[in-house]
Amino acid sequence: MEQLSLFDQIKNLQEDKRAIVIDDSKLTKVYYTITEVAELFHVNASLLRFWEKEFPVQLGHLKKNKKGDRFYNKQDIEKLKLLFHLIKEKRMTLEGARAYLKENRKKAKDEFDLIENLEKVKGFLYELKRNLSESE
Repeated sequence: MEQLSLFDQIKNLQEDKRAIVIDDSKLTKVYYTITEVAELFHVNASLLRFWEKEFPVQLGHLKKNKKGDRFYNKQDIEKLKLLFHLIKEKRMTLEGARAYLKENRKKAKDEFDLIENLEKVKGFLYELKRNLSESE
């Protein structure tokens, strides 16, 4: 697989409509239902259940009630964001994502955090530009 520079990755994310940016400051609840999390990622709840089976190390310890309803906390959502990034945004296969996480867990998390922070800075700069344009 060809290694892209960080700037190329960000450019690809800008052009790619699959990229999801979830603002952590808006996550105010302790637990979220699977429906709420599915809406955050713009996917079906069945995909989240499938990923739970495919990635038991990352998602195997979700809180469930007596009925079996799943509840996601902020840490679970962070794990899902990393999985979403690898599978949907970087277009890795499930096997590839599993192997990548097994071999490069820290590197994958650091790269994802960096891209996420740059997306936040980009959003802030766009907002600043928009506010400056409106004030003129």
